[in-house]
Amino acid sequence: MTTALNELSATTLLDLYASKALSPVEVTQAVLARIDAWEPHIHATYALDAERALAMARESEARWLRGAPQGALDGVPVTIKENLATQGVPTPLGCAATELIPAAKDAPPAARLREAGAVFVCKTTMPDLGMLGAAMSSFHPLTRNPWNLGRNPGGSSSGAAAAAAAGYGPLHVGTDIGGSVRGPANFCGIFGFKPSLGRIPIDPPYTGRAAGPMTRTVADAALMMNVLSLPDARDHMSLPYQPIGWSRLERSLKGLRIGLWLELDCGIPVDPAVREAVAQAARAFEAAGAVVEPIRSWIEPGMLEGVGAFWSMRTRMDLASLPEARRAKASAFIQWAAQRSGDFTAEQVYKAQAQGLALRAATVAATRDFDYVLSPVFPQPAFGAEQTHVAYEGVEPIHQASFTVVYNFSEQPAASVNCGYAADGLPIGLQIAGRRFDDLGVLQMARAWEQMRPAQRPWPQLPAATA
Repeated sequence: MTTALNELSATTLLDLYASKALSPVEVTQAVLARIDAWEPHIHATYALDAERALAMARESEARWLRGAPQGALDGVPVTIKENLATQGVPTPLGCAATELIPAAKDAPPAARLREAGAVFVCKTTMPDLGMLGAAMSSFHPLTRNPWNLGRNPGGSSSGAAAAAAAGYGPLHVGTDIGGSVRGPANFCGIFGFKPSLGRIPIDPPYTGRAAGPMTRTVADAALMMNVLSLPDARDHMSLPYQPIGWSRLERSLKGLRIGLWLELDCGIPVDPAVREAVAQAARAFEAAGAVVEPIRSWIEPGMLEGVGAFWSMRTRMDLASLPEARRAKASAFIQWAAQRSGDFTAEQVYKAQAQGLALRAATVAATRDFDYVLSPVFPQPAFGAEQTHVAYEGVEPIHQASFTVVYNFSEQPAASVNCGYAADGLPIGLQIAGRRFDDLGVLQMARAWEQMRPAQRPWPQLPAATA
């Protein structure tokens, strides 16, 4: 069967453009047709502008015909998470309370993609203020998981993950402050990469906040890293630029010391299917010559509660900056998150912030003796589409991000790559985390797993009534 144009990888598209066997206009038309067919079901897009996308594609086509491509991604369709500003487009942050003001300029990731010649197809959806590991938004229609429309695509890069799984072109970019790239990648069966803090410049920067590629293949994510990691002075927390050879994805696994983290100590059980899929992946790395050792959770009581409390106060301040008449338009969950910090004292806020630093120290200490750590991304497969989280008595919602949020605070690179399927066919992600700054190593490990893992199931297809 011939692969549909919207399903082709970015690396393949660039080869075909160079040989003049395919035009960016044809590919963009195919992506737009795919979006037109899928959007009534999954609602992954925001600010879709087909004419603008086709105009960018025609400009790219002309450059390729002249033999003068503009950059490393010329003519490749890309979607950009809604909170990453693109010039002239408002950034509502998924929240109906936000005032819709067109962005004055591109954020750093969008600027680099534009300079590289990528075709901007659309923005992608997110929940209110990015403060949910789910898709529920007071601004956007509910985004659903293409694998099962009754399930959640995760958050906060909800639309990006759903778009990648549904075939809205090969390249997507999201952001991650507690798991917002890796969680949706896990739920939607794609590859998602959160680099070391500062590896990809972002504006505004914030503790733990990273932008990252969301793709179907590791090679396409590496291709994006060549572009996204270029310097931008607006990010005062960014790392010094390094010309890393992102395409060097092959490596030996022999002798690597790998930690295997399978359980949480907070009262949230890891689904048996998730646990077994990750354990099987670990056995494959062991068979390839790595040394795998089990490790226990290092999250002490109070750490994540402190992080949650600090973020609650941040949310409260975000809403407080808006006119009173607009605040009530935010979602009920965001209202609750803001209200719970209403009685916090200065001492409590200080102690909450200190718990984030304690979490950072504990994560670095627990992982420093390992080259990489394998774990689940989320304790269960995707939950219901209209849920904000899975409720466990006596356990705060932030604990469901235990496997991911630790690496935001430690600033270590971590990725989600599909490693299996639950009994109902929902994807299960394997998280691979590395030492700080070893971004290429995490991509290499993910590529090694891509080559070792069993054959993947076909990508989701349109519901039968509309296919």
